[in-house]
Amino acid sequence: MRVYLDHNATAPLRPEAKAAMIAAMEIVGNPSSVHAEGRAAKGLMEKARAEIAAAFGADGADVVFTSGATEAAALALQGRDLHAGDIEHDAVSAWVTSDLPVDGNGQVSVKDPAKTALQLANSETGIVQTLPDGLLLSDMTQGFGKLPVAFNWSGATMALVSAHKLGGPKGIGALVVKRGTDIPAQLLGGGQEMGRRAGTENLIGMAGFAAAATAAAKDLADGVWERVANLRDLLEEALAAEAKDTIFVGKGEKRLPNTTCIATPGWKGETQVMQMDLAGFAISAGSACSSGKVRASRVLKAMGYDDATAASAIRVSLGPDTTEQDVLGFAESWLTRMRKHRDRTLKGAA
Repeated sequence: MRVYLDHNATAPLRPEAKAAMIAAMEIVGNPSSVHAEGRAAKGLMEKARAEIAAAFGADGADVVFTSGATEAAALALQGRDLHAGDIEHDAVSAWVTSDLPVDGNGQVSVKDPAKTALQLANSETGIVQTLPDGLLLSDMTQGFGKLPVAFNWSGATMALVSAHKLGGPKGIGALVVKRGTDIPAQLLGGGQEMGRRAGTENLIGMAGFAAAATAAAKDLADGVWERVANLRDLLEEALAAEAKDTIFVGKGEKRLPNTTCIATPGWKGETQVMQMDLAGFAISAGSACSSGKVRASRVLKAMGYDDATAASAIRVSLGPDTTEQDVLGFAESWLTRMRKHRDRTLKGAA
């Protein structure tokens, strides 16, 4: 049996989301049509919008549906001169100047919030930022559903969210904006989404997104992520007991409850991912492959880690269904492979 420990990449589809999507498939009408079928579709769409706003603490804000957080970032950031630290997701960093200082604890020094993009939580390290009041944009994709966050109290003017990070379907997300914020449309046509994003709406995706957001909010209120945080700590303790040279990035900082970033200098992250995949565990590397070339994690490099350490990082991200058996099984399997790596390294140095 395989163990899925890559929830920050995408979370398994929640049964509530699947059921809502199947029900939405029965809705025939186009939300822009004025007949009864169209009105039924529009009613379902606006119900989904309201449920997402409620789960996100964004009542009174505009929820603009997009194909995901990447499109939402492009919609929000086009034509703007913003600054950020070099820890943002590529969807944001592609549009901003990454020149804000990042300290060794992963915290970004913000100079002018109104000209800044700052993520709520980092997908690789799990480190959480304190958002300054008046911040123009925050990528809340990883934090939404895992942290007690309310858009209306966040201090941000705009936020990015995505359904598949919290158990909704892939291919649907939203840009959440304070009412009255100027958002020039990228996609022109029929004027859907309050004139900000033209095109026939993804009603099935919206229904799944709303159901997942509502279920995620309930998990948060029920303390599910506190249990997950305890499992993450158990995992780190099990690894640290033997892996003396391993670095747990961000340990001691406020982090996502499910995320641990593990760096073992000299042992490539890609190698670990492949070995653990063969052992039945799905995890991610803290480095990325671009055009066939492996590059060290720029997030860790921005925090001051050297190339060897940044290239050795892996990310283990747990979910609501993760068990103690899962994390202890991973720890045992990883430590077995760590010992073999250590032995090979010692023999090579002899």
